[in-house]
Amino acid sequence: MRASSRWIYCFLLSLSLPVFAASQQPGKPSQPKIHVIKTGPNTVEWGYFDGSRSAIVHIDSGDIVEVESPLDCATALQAFGAPEELITTTARALDTVPQKDRGAGPNILVGPIAVNGAQPGDVLEVRILELYPADNFAENLFPPNLTLAEDLPRAKVRFIPLDKVRRVALFAPGIEIPLHPFFGTMGVAPAAWLGRINDAPPDYIGGNLDNKALVEGAILYLPIQQPGALFSVGDGHAGQGDGEVDGTALEVALHGKMQLTVRKDMHLLWPRAETPESYITMGFSPDLNRAAVQAVREMINFLVTERHLTPEDAYMLTSIAADLRVTQIVDGTKGIHAVLAKQIFTHK
Repeated sequence: MRASSRWIYCFLLSLSLPVFAASQQPGKPSQPKIHVIKTGPNTVEWGYFDGSRSAIVHIDSGDIVEVESPLDCATALQAFGAPEELITTTARALDTVPQKDRGAGPNILVGPIAVNGAQPGDVLEVRILELYPADNFAENLFPPNLTLAEDLPRAKVRFIPLDKVRRVALFAPGIEIPLHPFFGTMGVAPAAWLGRINDAPPDYIGGNLDNKALVEGAILYLPIQQPGALFSVGDGHAGQGDGEVDGTALEVALHGKMQLTVRKDMHLLWPRAETPESYITMGFSPDLNRAAVQAVREMINFLVTERHLTPEDAYMLTSIAADLRVTQIVDGTKGIHAVLAKQIFTHK
């Protein structure tokens, strides 16, 4: 197809695309540049997001980043009883990160990554291309102060073998869990004047979403707050149940490949997502009921603005066709996501 014809085709196609769908950027090369980011003491944000921090790399909109998020530092793994052969050189190197450079949150994130041209009010499209565990094991642990603190007051840690060929976790004899890798935390930086914020609770920047739908093929949309977006990613999971009730999932070092595109045609207040099968809106609050209200409100907003329904009809359709799911209940700020199947729409 000639370049001029391709531009016209993409422009016409974009007129009918919903807010969740990505449009081709005119003039962009057909093969985006791939940036491989090595994890180390100088390429991580430990437990925080910070809009005043310098980016570890600058990329163009539409470029691809390839990262490997760490499971933990060596000191933590040793404290949890991990065999020495499971502790990687990357985990040992992370022990050199000074305490002053560690935030209040639990996750070691790779970033921040600046995307050229991104401005507050734009949306960062994160297209998830590839995910797989880096190691042959996962970790699950629970502290004594979460969901069942009264029943199980003592903390416990387990290291669970992974069969990456068969794509299952070998939880126990006769119990195999299918692997569905995803990053638990993906977010953009808040405004710089807010300083360093805890990465643990999800919010308008995204962050610790712990949404198991964000596997290969999914797209996450994040409202940009800071020039460059300053995207960070980590908290690798090989699988998780909705709710993440003991506080962790199948925690792993996770290899990921993502395409980051600045969307100036979208304007969102809260993160949204889509999979090949569904549209997803999200709600966050310490009150699970308020999180549900937000997720429903966001779905109605999508249906009104992108499907041109009245608010009343959008409310009805959400009740009839959308599923509310508990994303997680353990990050302080709880999560609900609303899932609407794309197959109910007979035209784009």
